[in-house]
Amino acid sequence: MTTDNRVLARELEDALAELPMFDVHTHLVGGHLGARGLHDILLYHMVISDLYAAGCPNGARLTQFPGWPTREEAHRRIAEAVAYLPFIRNTSCSWGLRLILEDLYDWREPVTADNWRRLDEMIRERADDRGWWYSILDRLNIQRTCTEISRREGGENDARLQYSIEWCFFTRCQWGEFDTPLYELERAWGRKPEAATPIGGGQRPPTDRTIRVLDDVHAAVAHYVQSLPYEQILTTAAGISTDIDFRLVGDAEMAAALSRRGQAGPAERDAYASYVNEAFLTALEKHGQEIVFQFSLGAEPLPFESGGRLSQRTIGQLAEMIARHPGLRFQCFLASRHANQSLCTLARELPNFSLAGYWWHNFFPDTIRQVIAERLDMLPVNKQVGFFSDAYCVEWTYGKALLVRKQLARVLADKVQSGQYTREDALGIARAILFETPQTLLGMVPRTGP
Repeated sequence: MTTDNRVLARELEDALAELPMFDVHTHLVGGHLGARGLHDILLYHMVISDLYAAGCPNGARLTQFPGWPTREEAHRRIAEAVAYLPFIRNTSCSWGLRLILEDLYDWREPVTADNWRRLDEMIRERADDRGWWYSILDRLNIQRTCTEISRREGGENDARLQYSIEWCFFTRCQWGEFDTPLYELERAWGRKPEAATPIGGGQRPPTDRTIRVLDDVHAAVAHYVQSLPYEQILTTAAGISTDIDFRLVGDAEMAAALSRRGQAGPAERDAYASYVNEAFLTALEKHGQEIVFQFSLGAEPLPFESGGRLSQRTIGQLAEMIARHPGLRFQCFLASRHANQSLCTLARELPNFSLAGYWWHNFFPDTIRQVIAERLDMLPVNKQVGFFSDAYCVEWTYGKALLVRKQLARVLADKVQSGQYTREDALGIARAILFETPQTLLGMVPRTGP
């Protein structure tokens, strides 16, 4: 960047801080929006991956909602991790971590074995302070945040939150499993909405019912669609795996695949996922004015987290899937840098398809800039949403919002310098993708109260 460009980028970054925005996908928990201790900041799952890559012996997430890590678990994992922090000081996740600690907690020293308990107590002192949580969101000018309905708790933060549902992930593969689509339906069949199955596989509590024949599939899908709380949610979130060969599967083929469940392999998994997904989308399309089908793409399960993979075959099958259901709105969270241009071409030609933010393996500064620049060049502002944090506490909402704001400012500065935009154009475009489009595409609503 030239000196003039850096100056302009900084000016735009400051101006972006004044714009209202929405965070359209998170995992915040009602009544517990902030970090409950240092572990919620230091051991955010993306940072855990950094630490694991550096040699930290444990790459697993901490105990997840609806449970909470005990103080003993949290402290044990922090003590285990701090020795590896010097090895990740170069990463963008570490940058986000430093921004959080410096800006919000005025902590400017390295986190070490000698001082982390002091920092942990500082964070725990504010863990239940609603005014603290809201001050972080207000500092970012975030009007509302979308989180899972299963995390709503008593609804005490409804003025700040809107909701999505993550319940059945029957198009997401799990490590070492081949009947996941059926299990995901079984865990919802006859039940009320609850949290999604954690990524990774091998965590399968018994279900109340078992799918054995085709009629069971139809009954389970019908129950699932009928049980979605449409009046309370904006979207239903899902994951689509590139390993699945999506196609139209007939009744006879599905019935035969069901009979082989005990020996299921990739072919059976593909049949289960394709059949169930098509039945689900067909039923959900009847509610097309009430809900948006959001889905993540390009992150495939590994034993602890995931790796970034996406085939061109899947992109083509996705286009066919979206085109078959014109009455249902689709929105993608993409984790594959190389596929962004292809998905932009789909969004140009499929009226019911849009893109949002930078998910998981796309959430790194250079990738974010590429994705922003391509989308701004290829898509209307009303077909793209500029931000979601995927955060589990408002501190990481803060860190991620700052990282995105810095990258958006650089991209806009380049376009102003080249003569593509005026400064006024740049800020108007930013307001559109950060604030206006989340309202028109998803139904996000600006906050009216405290």
